[in-house]
Amino acid sequence: MKQHAEKEISEPTLLCDKKGNLNPKAIGYAKKPLIESNLKGHYMRKKKWNYWCVFGDDILFSATISHLDYAAVCFVYFLNYETQRYVEKTVTIPLGNKLKMPTNILESIQLHSKEMSIQLMYIQNETHMTVTIPDFDGDLLHADLHISHPIEDDSLNVVIPWNRQQFQFTGKHHTLPTTGFVKIGDSRFTFQPEDNFAVLDYGRGVWPRAAIWNWGFASQRVGSKRIGLNFGGKWTDGTGMTENAIFIDGKMTKIHEDLLFTYDTKDFMKPWKVHTKFSEDVNMTFTPFFHRIAKTDMKFIYSEVNQMMGYFNGRIQLENGPTLEVKQLLGCIEEHQAKW
Repeated sequence: MKQHAEKEISEPTLLCDKKGNLNPKAIGYAKKPLIESNLKGHYMRKKKWNYWCVFGDDILFSATISHLDYAAVCFVYFLNYETQRYVEKTVTIPLGNKLKMPTNILESIQLHSKEMSIQLMYIQNETHMTVTIPDFDGDLLHADLHISHPIEDDSLNVVIPWNRQQFQFTGKHHTLPTTGFVKIGDSRFTFQPEDNFAVLDYGRGVWPRAAIWNWGFASQRVGSKRIGLNFGGKWTDGTGMTENAIFIDGKMTKIHEDLLFTYDTKDFMKPWKVHTKFSEDVNMTFTPFFHRIAKTDMKFIYSEVNQMMGYFNGRIQLENGPTLEVKQLLGCIEEHQAKW
């Protein structure tokens, strides 16, 4: 048994109708960022975020600007693979009135506060990311990264329909060549576009009060190829859509089948299994070496992320093609529970 193939969208489409409900024509996936997230209405239920993760040779660096309708939440974190020095800083701005979240993926966005400045300027197929934090675990952090969006590359753009009033558009852009540096105190880490890649997770939607999801991703150079993986679970189950795909040198192969994530919630550091629900097409193990915990408990808002950094191993049967063997592919996997 196999799941049905999802509908592919090939022309610009609005996410919502005039009332702010889901436009049925937007249900599907696109290989280019063709969906415009014209969200409106749905008082206090809209969720919007631009999450970036950059894999360097020595460090993982991540910066996010998000708006949950009643607050803007921005966070930056950094992990040194070797020393396992880990620092995360979050700034919450109640109501976040001044923050305007763009309706298209490739648009500029910025947030400036006393504690943190994040600027994501999009110009001519490149995102110029600058992040400055005066007190990042006692150090000054300054990041200056140029992330290119190769014109010929595919990206994963999916609309998940829970119903007409609750839905999510997710854009996952992988293996984006990155150059520049991240400076923390006296330490400076450089990024080279041949080997260092950024991943963008762009989300816009109207969510139910409680949600849980899994997400696994990697974007690395393997030999002469750029390999990107995007695996999602739980939140898409039963919708007829998935956010599962593989990218090889910028070309995407969609995985139409649901993925099951098997892991120990009492010990997230134990190996995780990721496999397709009905077939043997995806059979992966993820072995963590670091456990990031990000918890927010503000009574009416609760969020708990258990994100693991580690390595993917296993194999993926490409649709109408060869089997991709994956060995020691650096990436992340997570469980996120939210009441928001």
